[in-house]
Amino acid sequence: MDRGAEVLQDLRDRLAASPFHASLGIDAVDASQGRAHLAITATDSQRNLQGTIHGGVLATLADTAMGLAVRTAVGPERPHVTIEMAVHYLRPASPGRIEAVGTVVRSGTQIAYAEADVVAADGTLLARASGTYSTAAR
Repeated sequence: MDRGAEVLQDLRDRLAASPFHASLGIDAVDASQGRAHLAITATDSQRNLQGTIHGGVLATLADTAMGLAVRTAVGPERPHVTIEMAVHYLRPASPGRIEAVGTVVRSGTQIAYAEADVVAADGTLLARASGTYSTAAR
């Protein structure tokens, strides 16, 4: 198995092992070192009171994409947890396929910084996020 396929399979296994992420149907589409591309099919049950997809779904997808991008950069043996995150909602989301690409901007011995774009199936930018992650050994 080549390194890219190995990294992608690690992310798929990680998502499948998490009841929370599995229940949302988050899937790893592609991955490489410092980058994770995820997708979800948002459903009517994830609508907010305004009728659009709840921002928490978009935030979860962005956080997961950034966190898994950090995992690809630091390796599965190092813990990585969110310290803080910001999400800028740019457009409302509708049910259907939504994707997020998380990219590590900088990864140090204790802290990593990542960004993510969340897009609709047609490529419309729905949200942009940034996050800081602890990567310090426990």
